[in-house]
Amino acid sequence: MQHVDVVIVGAGLSGLTAARELVGMGKTVTVLEARDRVGGRIEGGTIDGRPVELGGTWIGAGHEEMYGLVEELGLETFRSWNKGSILLHLSGKQSRLASHKGATPKLNPFALADLAQGLLRWERLATGIDPARPWAHPKAHELDGQTYESWVRRNLRTASGRAYFRIVAEALFSADAQDLSLLHALFYSRSNGDLETLISVDDGAQQDRVIGGSVLVAERLAEGLDVRLGRPVRTVAQSDSGVVVTTRSGEHHRAQQVIVAIPPTLAGRIEYEPLMPAWRDQLTQRLPAGTVVKTFATYPTPFWRDNGLNGQVISDQGPVKVSFDVSPPDAETGVMLGFVEGGDARRWQRLPERDRRRAVLDCFVRYFGPQAGEPLSYLEKNWSAEEFTRGCYGAHFGPGTWTSYGDILREPVGRIHWAGAEYAVDWNGYMEGAVRSGRHTAGVVATQLD
Repeated sequence: MQHVDVVIVGAGLSGLTAARELVGMGKTVTVLEARDRVGGRIEGGTIDGRPVELGGTWIGAGHEEMYGLVEELGLETFRSWNKGSILLHLSGKQSRLASHKGATPKLNPFALADLAQGLLRWERLATGIDPARPWAHPKAHELDGQTYESWVRRNLRTASGRAYFRIVAEALFSADAQDLSLLHALFYSRSNGDLETLISVDDGAQQDRVIGGSVLVAERLAEGLDVRLGRPVRTVAQSDSGVVVTTRSGEHHRAQQVIVAIPPTLAGRIEYEPLMPAWRDQLTQRLPAGTVVKTFATYPTPFWRDNGLNGQVISDQGPVKVSFDVSPPDAETGVMLGFVEGGDARRWQRLPERDRRRAVLDCFVRYFGPQAGEPLSYLEKNWSAEEFTRGCYGAHFGPGTWTSYGDILREPVGRIHWAGAEYAVDWNGYMEGAVRSGRHTAGVVATQLD
């Protein structure tokens, strides 16, 4: 049996960051990763020989920790393509939207006024949320007792206004508006600056990409660390003398402290001895992962740019309602990314492969013309089908979860600590949040070892 100071379950950004921090403090650390790769919910892939981000993709405004890591690890970023117009498809009408932050959609005056007042109401409400303690808001129970969808129905009067807010829910949470607690959606908006930052490219959360793919950050973080791949954890048993972590293959690892750095729904599937307290187990049952598939199509050139488009789409008709130009920096080929999310993804993923592909390409044709129907290559990444992920981008809170369990979300259980994008106070759900959570948890664990 191996003895170390800390065993970390999961070699995603949070787990690797925590390991690196602890090793830097002179602690002995072993990272156990179920997959045959590091990165967790960031993964590199290729299409036509070009790297693409199958998972987490962007870093942006306010992501200081990620930018710092990129520089420290000898990597570089490049700007997401944002020249040209965004295509807006709402209520059967197509218009173009300027790509700069704060641009106003070209809607009829009544719909535009409705959307503007809805966004203003949203930001006023979100401003009062403390992302460290959303359950402490004076109206927390009222906000947590309703869904994002119910707020949309009460506060937006036009079909276009309602559709816009619903698309935002799908794009941010890969879930439908009725799946989310209003308090959770407000918390998420506040944790990430504001709603405009979340959905923007320049000066927003989608501003930059890592040359070669974001997975390079994880791979370089792992260098020099004791990372054991292909080690799914079966049991975590703690006692007064320490913790024993047992893998499915029967390996035993003893430590003084353990960091479980995997999504809450997966953390709930580990066997714990003694059993997790009822409140902790009930919490993990209430934190489902979203449903999202990333689809990619490549073309000889990013031809949409020639038509004054930047490749970004906001549409109320699926299955692809949001798209991005993710071509390489040199633009020698054109790569279109289409997201299939929420309820659309739940239905679409059950179709035969041929029908799935056709449905995606039909969306691209609707947005960018017949040329989009004949790609050089096509690729799908279904994150809900991944054994050691079971959904992305992260967990979402349904009504009543924050006010019932929020105060114990980040609390350790004995010698077992938690880390990941879901536990981040700032930049929750993003790679930035995962790194911040890993560093914070490492600091807490270090105090227990001293």
